[in-house]
Amino acid sequence: MSAGGPRIPSGGGPDTAAVAEQLRLVVRGEVGTDVSLAPFTSYRLGGPAAVLVQAADEADLVAAGRLAAACGMPIVSLGRGSNVLVSDRGFPGVVVRLGRGFEWISVAGAVLEAGGATPLPRLANRAASRGLSGLEFAVAIPASLGGAVRMNAGAHRSALSDVLEWVRLYRLGADAPSVVDAAGLGLRYRTSGLDDADIVCAARLCLAPADRGEIAERMRAFRDHRSATQPAEARNAGSMFKNPDPEPEAAPGTQPSPSAGRLIEEAGLKGRRVGGAEVSERHANFIVALTGATASDVHRLLALVQSAVLASTGVLLVPEVRLLGPFDEPALLGPAGAGGPS
Repeated sequence: MSAGGPRIPSGGGPDTAAVAEQLRLVVRGEVGTDVSLAPFTSYRLGGPAAVLVQAADEADLVAAGRLAAACGMPIVSLGRGSNVLVSDRGFPGVVVRLGRGFEWISVAGAVLEAGGATPLPRLANRAASRGLSGLEFAVAIPASLGGAVRMNAGAHRSALSDVLEWVRLYRLGADAPSVVDAAGLGLRYRTSGLDDADIVCAARLCLAPADRGEIAERMRAFRDHRSATQPAEARNAGSMFKNPDPEPEAAPGTQPSPSAGRLIEEAGLKGRRVGGAEVSERHANFIVALTGATASDVHRLLALVQSAVLASTGVLLVPEVRLLGPFDEPALLGPAGAGGPS
């Protein structure tokens, strides 16, 4: 970095071209400016990142984090974008993605280690090929390992926290990555204590030997269930809201809480549209992007569903989708009724 650092223009913010220029001097991976983030998400919606860094290795993460902090530029990480909605205005800072150097798998006995960019279905299939059980639920979840850790991805009464031992974690702006035990990640139902500044570089999973045929049969059943119950006709980001009851089983003598999808359906919202966004007719907890949809359409429909379910049932649904960049009103509701993250 030059002695004076990136130039600060008269508007008061960092000069993104200068920041990108400095980044190209200190990272091995690709650096671009005004790069559309839509291709990096399952919605294929949203605007550009002011600066996009495709990190080649951990040294790139450290360099990018330090430079962004030095010039006061916001910085976030982005994985495979399977549960992300990017604003139409994009993100006014540095977006970091893990490059191909973070896609790897190592298996020793019943222990599987992998890079944070490795697709979760690939991990599930590798484990199955070695006769290792514990990741069957992940075969149809289109997330990276790092993203799966962040949201404690799960399905069919199983979750990544069931098999996760530790992660190699880098917090943007820190001096180096560190190894953190799973117990220290704040893993809960479909969430964790990690935030936009945390990047999972690698993780260790502890699995169990099992019959290959039984593993294959469970994976086939999970794939078939996903195909039968979830919309494939249009772009989506998976489940939009967490189920109200995070526990796998209700207390004895009580009825489990209805799922988010059931509550949305009972509120009469299946098929509801805002612009090109629609509550799926197949599964009410999915919002699909039709031709001409914008991220704003999806966001406004998300807020409409949340407020309508609250009004009709008294249940405040908590979004499972991650919002990246600035969104206009109406804001999503937080636990106390305040505006949620936008």
